[in-house]
Amino acid sequence: MAAQSKLLFQLNKYYNERVQVRKAQVGKTLREVCKVVQDVLKEVEVQEPRFISSLSEQNGRFEGMEVVSPTEFEVVLYLNQMGVFNFVDDGSVPGCSVLKLSDGRKRSMSLWVEFITASGYLSARKIRSRFQTLVAQAVDKCTYRDVVKMVADTTEVKLRIKERYVVQITCAFRCAGIWPRSAAHWPLPHCPWPNPNLVAEVKTEGFNLLSKESTYMKDKQSSAEGDAWVISFTEAENKLLKGGYRKKCLSILKTLRDRHLDLPGNPIIPYHLKTLLLYECEKHPREGEWDETCIGDRINGILLQTISCLQNRRCPHYFLPNLDLFKGKSPSALDSAAKQCWRILRELLTNSRSLESL
Repeated sequence: MAAQSKLLFQLNKYYNERVQVRKAQVGKTLREVCKVVQDVLKEVEVQEPRFISSLSEQNGRFEGMEVVSPTEFEVVLYLNQMGVFNFVDDGSVPGCSVLKLSDGRKRSMSLWVEFITASGYLSARKIRSRFQTLVAQAVDKCTYRDVVKMVADTTEVKLRIKERYVVQITCAFRCAGIWPRSAAHWPLPHCPWPNPNLVAEVKTEGFNLLSKESTYMKDKQSSAEGDAWVISFTEAENKLLKGGYRKKCLSILKTLRDRHLDLPGNPIIPYHLKTLLLYECEKHPREGEWDETCIGDRINGILLQTISCLQNRRCPHYFLPNLDLFKGKSPSALDSAAKQCWRILRELLTNSRSLESL
């Protein structure tokens, strides 16, 4: 027990000295970045009222803003009126789906009429291309034009702010109250976590469809695949992380990642750690396994799982296991991340004061 309380003391110290500092720094950056993005989006809206900014601050949090890493952010811009389209995920591109004009509906009934292909699909690529043009014009006109630039050589809409931060702005549709067929196996039949009430809440929350590149689309030449939308479960995942010390655990892992695993080729991003934490929740389904005294064990378990995924060169998405989150990463980058992960884990397991230097 003495060893456990020593570890708990070290973890709390690490959380207060390192994690809170990271959080405060990221929070400060977020406010800086959001001011610029809001200004750009205001200009976009003047030119094209269909693209309405949904980025807002609520209780100190920015709704619609995801922290990818301390210098990379993603803003999700929710579009209106998906109603005349059917959501079709037939699995032809893992992690993606298409939006097809419902039978009997006329194109003219859609707010997005000029982005509907001849086959009746709402093209994610065409909407993104139009939005990119609007953002480029807005960047030239906005108040912060001296500190913001468009990132060239990409079909994504990305801004570079103060030469330090990159923000991707992604158009999206909310799909609440429905659940994708490709995630129909979830939750696993014999796993006690999450409990049925939480499952119902998560499925009601639904998912988002994002207009962005997928590594799986790069292999596909047909234009229909380029018109597909990427399925995202960010809100559903966040709901699952409520309760116990799950979020604290993730914050510690993200801080370790920023300090020791921010490697060339970006083999490990915070989203991988979030995914592996969700798998760890299934392995340790009881709430008591996520209280403060167990955090050290959970962190070690997730690092071990991270090493296993890196060595196998595969990290399955939590809701869509056919989707490999390591696709497109170079084997050498994955190998060096595995070695570095081992180093951290070995330190944690063999040195009771390791967190002082990590």
